[in-house]
Amino acid sequence: MPHHVDPLLDAQWLKANLNAPDIRVIDATWFLPNDERDSRVMHSKARLPRAVFFDLDEIVDANSPLPHMLPSPEKFASRMRKLGIGDGARIIVYDATGILSAARVWWTFRVMGKEDVFVLDGGLPAWEAAGGALIDGPPDKPQERHFTARLRQDLVHTLPEMRADVAAGTRPILDARPPGRFIGRDPEPRPGLRGGHMPGAINLPHAALLTPEGTMKSKPALEAVFADASINIRGPAPICTCGSGVTAAIIALALARVGRWDVPVYDGAWAEWGALADTPIMTETPAS
Repeated sequence: MPHHVDPLLDAQWLKANLNAPDIRVIDATWFLPNDERDSRVMHSKARLPRAVFFDLDEIVDANSPLPHMLPSPEKFASRMRKLGIGDGARIIVYDATGILSAARVWWTFRVMGKEDVFVLDGGLPAWEAAGGALIDGPPDKPQERHFTARLRQDLVHTLPEMRADVAAGTRPILDARPPGRFIGRDPEPRPGLRGGHMPGAINLPHAALLTPEGTMKSKPALEAVFADASINIRGPAPICTCGSGVTAAIIALALARVGRWDVPVYDGAWAEWGALADTPIMTETPAS
């Protein structure tokens, strides 16, 4: 992806280009485990025209006990074929929150070798605010198209790589969880996890990257956020992490907006690290 390309598109652009033959729109809406809303039901009641639903809890590695881990390239290609997503498509991903799970699906496409993928800035609320049409009812069955998946392992961090990076301390580790969970004061939403963070990690709550309206902050504003957190965006590529690999992708999306397209996400995230007995963990440092 050329560094001058913005990974986000605004609603007005999408309104003007929605009917282009190569545009494919994906509804990536997903909610945290303790949220009672059903994203698939929401898709049937109100979605963008031509949108297909990407199930973040089904297009996964079903053999992993961890939540929504990346599927194999073969499974991903099969699911995209059924959704009518082909090799020549320009993919626009959105979610009903604004920017939440859309970033994870954007990153997933990039991991699978697809670069022509963008996030609708501000998601469904921004689309509605721009006067965009919504449709309801059962979705049409898409025409199947051929999709080629080529795994980019450089954009994914595994547990052994994470252990090595924590031990070396030479790359920034950016944790998107809220401060209370980062310091171990507030409980994790998933049971059985220890609280705290990886040694050397920097807390960068994903909300700090967004405007009050739910859009991504501008490039200059993002650069200021990273600078304030003492993150050198031109140094070694940071590693993004969070609770289960969803909000970490919001950091990766923000870094792409400021020109860093080489940033991996730790797929297992705290759901993996916090569940193990031998992973080093730090909690809030008492005042001296």
